[in-house]
This record gives sequence, C-alpha cells and structure tokens, in this order.
Amino acid sequence: MVKVGMVSLGCSKNQVDGERLLALLGGREYQLCADPAQCQVVIINTCGFIEDAKQESIDTILEFAQEKGRGSLRCIVVTGCLAERYREELAKEIPEADVVLGIGKNHEIASAIERALAGERVLAFGAKEELSLEGERVLANPPYFAYIKVAEGCDNRCSYCAIPLIRGGFRSRPMENILEEVRGLAVQGVREINLVAQDTSRYGLDLYGKYKLPELIREVCKIDGVRWVRILYCYPERITDELIQTMAEEPKVVKYIDLPVQHGSGKVLREMNRQGDRESILQVLRRIRAGIPGVVIRTTMIAGFPGETEEDFLESLEFAKDIGFSRIHVFPYSRRPGTRAAQMPSQVPQEEKRRRAARLIAAGEELRKEFLAQMVGTVQEVLFEEGGAQGQTGYTPNYTPVTVQELRPLQGQVLPVRLTSLLGEGCGGCL
Repeated sequence: MVKVGMVSLGCSKNQVDGERLLALLGGREYQLCADPAQCQVVIINTCGFIEDAKQESIDTILEFAQEKGRGSLRCIVVTGCLAERYREELAKEIPEADVVLGIGKNHEIASAIERALAGERVLAFGAKEELSLEGERVLANPPYFAYIKVAEGCDNRCSYCAIPLIRGGFRSRPMENILEEVRGLAVQGVREINLVAQDTSRYGLDLYGKYKLPELIREVCKIDGVRWVRILYCYPERITDELIQTMAEEPKVVKYIDLPVQHGSGKVLREMNRQGDRESILQVLRRIRAGIPGVVIRTTMIAGFPGETEEDFLESLEFAKDIGFSRIHVFPYSRRPGTRAAQMPSQVPQEEKRRRAARLIAAGEELRKEFLAQMVGTVQEVLFEEGGAQGQTGYTPNYTPVTVQELRPLQGQVLPVRLTSLLGEGCGGCL
C-alpha cells in the first residue's frame, strides 16, 4: 500500500480540487496519509495567483525535492494553478517533480502516479474545461464545514488578474448537482456550507440566462442538517435586490458578505477594468446595509496598481476608513505575465507598493479593533472548532474568533456565547 499525502496551497477553490484528487486515489492501492513527511508520494496542490503565492509554491516543491530519496518519499506530484500556468518552466527547472499535472488532467491522477512510481516522468495537460466540477471528495478541513464550488473560471477580465488564463472562462455547475452534494455532506454531519466561486454572484448566468444565486441559496437552506450558509466572493455590480432580500430573509444565511472592491479611486478602478466607480460601490454598500441589518462586510484591496499616484492611494485609503469594513485583506499589486496591467507604463516601485500596502493594512487593523470592540457584550452563536489547555475556540457567523474557558470538548457544536473581552484578533466569552 502506497502512502499518499497532500500539501494544498492557495484558496478554498483550489482546496476543493485537491479534495477531489484525494477521492480519486481512495480505495485503490493508495493509502491517504495526513502527514506528507511520512508518505511515499506527496501531491503539492499549488497556487500561482500572485507573486508571493507563486514563490510559496516553488519553495514547497523545492523543500520536498530536498527530501526525495532521503526517507520514504519516492514521488513528487505538482498540480494546481502553478502547474497549469507555468508548465514548461516547472518541467525544465524542477526535474525532481515526477508528475506535473494540469487542471484539465486531474482525473488522471491515479494513473499518473502509477506511471511515475514505475520510473516514468509524467507531464500531462488538457483543456481547462476538462476539469470536473463534481465528484467525490475527501474533506481536508474539520468535518462540520465544507466549501462548495458552484462555478469555475472567470469572465470579468480584470486587467491585473491571471485567473482566466489559468482557469478559463466562467462556467456554472447545474443547480441540482450542487444540491445533491450538499445533501450528501449534510448527512455526513457538515453544518456550515460555504458557497464559493471566483465570482459567486454570477452563478447561473451561463447555464440559465439569469443570476440564480438567490434561488440556489434558498434551495440549500431547505436541506435538513445545514445550520449556516455563507456566500463568498460577490462582485458589487451583481448584488441584486433579490440577493439582498434572500440573504435577509433566510435565517440560515449568515449576515456576512465577501465583497472585493479592490480600490477606492474611480480612475484606478477604470484601469483595473472593474465595473462601476467609487459612487456606485458606495450605493451598493448602502443597499446591502439597509437591506440586511447587522451585516458584516469583508473586502480585498490592492495597493500600488500601475499608475496609482499618491493622491489615488490616499483616496482609496480614506474610502476604506469611511466604509468601516470588518476586515480588509490587502495585497501589493503583483505583476502577472500575460495580463494587460503587466504591460502598463508607470509601474509603481516595489518598495512603494509595500509602503502603501502597510498603511492600508494598518488602517484595516484599526477598523478591525473597532469592529471587535462592538462585539463585546453581545451574545453570539459560535461554531466550535478545537480545544486544549487554553480553552475551546470557534467563530461566530461573522467570522469573529472566540475562545471560552471550557475543558469539555465542543468541536462541531453551535452554542450561544456571551462575548466578554477582546483577545488579540478575537474575543473571549462564556457559555
């Protein structure tokens, strides 16, 4: 029996692909192992979205390459976005990678490993559309929550983003297929369902000719056993009144929305090829907050986009402060080959990008402290994850980390907790 482990990097969507790869190996001559260091075969499910993620993937591959031959490790498999995007470079520069598998050939993972263990180097790539959006999974996270990938690829063509080059155009999964998967997971004990895609708010447009996310949400909420439903990555221009009403009315839907705005300057947004401008984003945010009382909004923002002046940056910084996001994930602009932004003049120096990103991060941290302070004194449901000598930890529907001083195990339970104090990036509470 060959032991196989996986290191999955990058986003939750990539994690879902990795879970399907593991399921394709289960029940064969392969034994899945949680510790890749103890395996004969390691699958490195890579990310290549931005430069830091690309470097992390390369470093991980090289780390295992150094271990190959020393212990039990016999085969290194490289899959995911980096393998798809930089196939020739990986094949040439890292000969220790026994298998380089593009996303269109994920379904051949078992035969590729078998061939590699027999001494063959396997480089396999296919059309991006051959990546299956369904199939069995081996959940890599705790058994009470799961990500459900409702679509693949992206049609937005933001000028800085390589996702369409890596993943192809947007394609939705049929609704019944998604619901069948959710029903199966609910029977297994999954309580939190996270609906995710590169642009979840576009769901259904290609299959049904209209946005179907509200209907999908309502159908998921009908499934017995599902306690929380979370929607990730909605684009501002596709936040419809129907979506807002659905999120407000369905009690299982957590009042939390992930809304990547990327910038607060209309000029920069146009150069990014983002639809809308500062005022249209503000109008969307007002509609969300008016329609979903108590909603928490998380966002992502980019600092140092080509041509961004100090005035543009300050406009974006003030925009973030004025909105009062609960959390801001900040990225210095990363130049991706093949994108329009990579060819733009007036590239911002790396040091200046880092400086601006640091200022935006600092502002986000202050907003985060204010948000957490407002949570103290309230009673919130908490989904507990793990426990130890320091207590039991979990998170609220709006992703506030919580720790309670309780010794009995609570993993997977949803319980009301009174939040009593601030603890770093989260809150302390009592049952």
